[in-house]
Formats: sequence, structure tokens, C-alpha cells
Amino acid sequence: MIRENQRLLNWLNVFSDGVIVFLSLPAAFWIRFFVLPGGIISVPLSRYMAMDIFLTGAQLFIYGAMELYRSYRTIPLRRELPRLWCANGLMMLVLLSGLFVQHDEHYSRGTLAIFFLLSAGVLSCKRILLRKILHYFRQEGYNLKHVLILGSGSAAQNYLRTIRTSKELGFHPIGHIASQRMKGQSLTYLGNFDNLEATLEKYHPDEVVSAVELEDYCRTPQIISACEKSGTKLSIIPIYAEYMSAHPQFDNLKGIPLMNIRRIPLDNWANAFCKRAVDVAGSLLLILLTSPVMLVCAAGVRLSSPGPVIFKQKRVGLNKKIFYMYKFRSMRVNDEQDTHWSGDRDSRKTAFGAFLRKCSLDEFPQFFNVLKGDMSLVGPRPEIPYYVEQFREDIPLYMVKHQVRPGITGWAQVNDLRGDTSIEDRIAHDIYYIENWSLLFDLKILLITVFGGKFLNSEKLS
Repeated sequence: MIRENQRLLNWLNVFSDGVIVFLSLPAAFWIRFFVLPGGIISVPLSRYMAMDIFLTGAQLFIYGAMELYRSYRTIPLRRELPRLWCANGLMMLVLLSGLFVQHDEHYSRGTLAIFFLLSAGVLSCKRILLRKILHYFRQEGYNLKHVLILGSGSAAQNYLRTIRTSKELGFHPIGHIASQRMKGQSLTYLGNFDNLEATLEKYHPDEVVSAVELEDYCRTPQIISACEKSGTKLSIIPIYAEYMSAHPQFDNLKGIPLMNIRRIPLDNWANAFCKRAVDVAGSLLLILLTSPVMLVCAAGVRLSSPGPVIFKQKRVGLNKKIFYMYKFRSMRVNDEQDTHWSGDRDSRKTAFGAFLRKCSLDEFPQFFNVLKGDMSLVGPRPEIPYYVEQFREDIPLYMVKHQVRPGITGWAQVNDLRGDTSIEDRIAHDIYYIENWSLLFDLKILLITVFGGKFLNSEKLS
């Protein structure tokens, strides 16, 4: 039943997109020439409407080519909307190129700009609203995707917990097949792997999710054969899933599939360039805006205790390179600065230093670290070399954080993981940030840092 529902939803989605795109051009024409001042009509509306027919068909084709009509049950909105705007931008580029070559009629650039913003804006709002509606109905038990789980180990249990706590995604487990019953979970046991074909014929699940452990890995050919024979979609959670990123990258070596288990968006030079450009512009602006405050802080540090105004400490940065991180000195000069963390009630702090730390003013000199390229505005917090050597042996995936520039603030920090908190939780949040990086994600973290979590819904890791 889910296939028929999905097909109907997809057609409704395509049809409504077509209506929105088609109506956006005459609406843009009306806004430009009848709402905004100074409009002189050089091309009649009928010519725009003739172009609109081609434009709508081409736009829907581009949406399909960019996979905007796939089932987005598991695709987050922050990935779908940028793709939508990119598709609209591509269509506008093709349109403007065609009009430039044709150049017999002078279509209004203002009308085309309004069309771009109007169509992309309304389509974005439609997708946000559609998701909210579907999430509501799925939580009420409609539009469910019935899945059969294979396996009973930790991977199968993690998958089951995730779909049960994320009811808005609309996955309903009908039971599980495994060599033994799943412990600690109330899920119908449908027998061992020898019962798979009969179970598929009886229940007709929408999807089979294979989460078998290493000892049952030899069953994989049998599982694939049974699912292909019954025409059931099969998804496989690899036995090494705990070591993989959420979005692994696949290459092909003459027919041999190769999987890069750690895909990092900032390995892309365009992404890295954009992030660095934002860091340079942002740090220059922040240095300019905070310079009066930094002068006051410097004077306060100088008067509070003897010693340098700026505290420089070795930290481990991008590609494990050592750099000096700058702070306003908040403690009396001591011999433990490179081997001991400071606590909330550290006797080494000065009174003025405690004030600086409470207001995070001691971090302001790090804007110069960002300008130099040692740090970024947003990223995992850099650690002292002494602790890096300890954690790299004890904390799984700890060294992954050094594949990007460290930051003044980060995803772990805005989720209250700072100071004397769980290193494992911090690393989990750091890796989530590294694997899901985008400029919008950086902006979200910066806004939460400045205004607090009440201004944005901070998505915690499960």
C-alpha cells in the first residue's frame, strides 16, 4: 500500500510544483509592472506566458534530475532546500543564457528576478508545510512504511530504537528474523533465516532491513536472493557501520566498488574556500567591532595580576599541526597550564579573569587566530597536545576532529558539552558536525552561541 501512496504523493508533489512555477511568472509580471513603481512594459504578458510553458516543463525536469522527487522520509530538510534553490538557480542560468543569445525581445530582468525569488520561496514553504503535515499523519499512524528487520544484535536494536523514537518518519517494524530472539526489545520474532521467503510472501513488507551480525554474514546471499525473488526493497546496515560516516563516498575502480568510510564535505575545495572566506570576513569584522572591548579587557588583565596580557598556549589544529591559541590571561602565571584543565572553582583564577571567563570575553583574541588561519569561527575546540596523546589511545575516532580547522565555538559547545564533560559525547558531536558541515549549519551554531538555544531548536544527537 505504501508504494501506491508514495506514487500518488509524488505525482501530487510534481503537479503542485508545476502549478507554483507556472503561476509565479505572471505573478512576478504583475508585481514588477503594477505594484512596483517605474515599470515600462516592453514585452507583453502573452510572450511571458508562452515562455512560461517551456519554463515549467524544464524546471520540473531539472527537479527530477536533481532527485527532488525521491521519497524524503530520511532526507533532512536542510539538504533538500539548498538543492531546490540550486535547481532554480540552474534554470535561471539556462534561461538568461537563452535570452542573451536570442536578444530580439528585451524581457524585464526585474520580472525574472522576482520570478526566481517567488517560485523558490513558495516551493520552499510548500515543502516545509508538506513535511509538517506528513509528520503529523505518520505520528497518528497513517502513511506508514512497514519494515522487516533481519538480525538481533546491536545494529538491529539501534535501528529499532531509532525508528521507534522517530515516529514522524513513519517506519513500522512488523517483526524480526534472526538466529535468536532480540533481547530487551518487544518485537515479534518471526523465526530464523530459513523462514525468510515464507515471511515475505505472508506479510509483504515495504522494505527489509538487514542488520545481521558477523556470525550471520554468510546469510547475505540468501537474503538478497529472497528479497529479489519477492520484489521487496532491501537495505543493508553494514557490520562495520559504527566505523562509517553517515554519508560515505563511493568510487568505482573498473567495476570494483570502493567505499571511503569518512566523507568530509570540507575536503571539497569549493566548500573549503567558502568557509575560509567567511572566516576571514567574519574575523575582520569582529576584530573591528570588539576592539574597544578588547582594549578594556587588556587593561583589566594588566592591572589584575603581574604577567602578560595575552596567554598563549600550544594546541593541536588542522592535520595535527601545533599552533599557539590566544586568550586574555585569566589566571596567575603557573606551571600547570599545559597539563591541567581549569575548573569552575580554580584557585589559580584572578577575580577579573573569572569575570572574563564567565562572559567568554577571554576568547576574543582568538579572532586573530581565525584571521591567521590557525582556527575557524566554527569547528571542534582544539586540545592541548598533552591530552591529545592521552585521548587518541582511549577515545574511538578522537583524531578525526583534526581533519578540519578547530573553532572558537562548535556543535559540542552549543549543546553544553564544554569544560569537565564527557569526552565521548564531545567527540560524537564534533564528528557529526564534520560529516554534516554546511554554511547554514555554521550560521545556526553562531546564532545559538550568541543568542542561546531558545532562538533555535538545537537537534541533539541520539
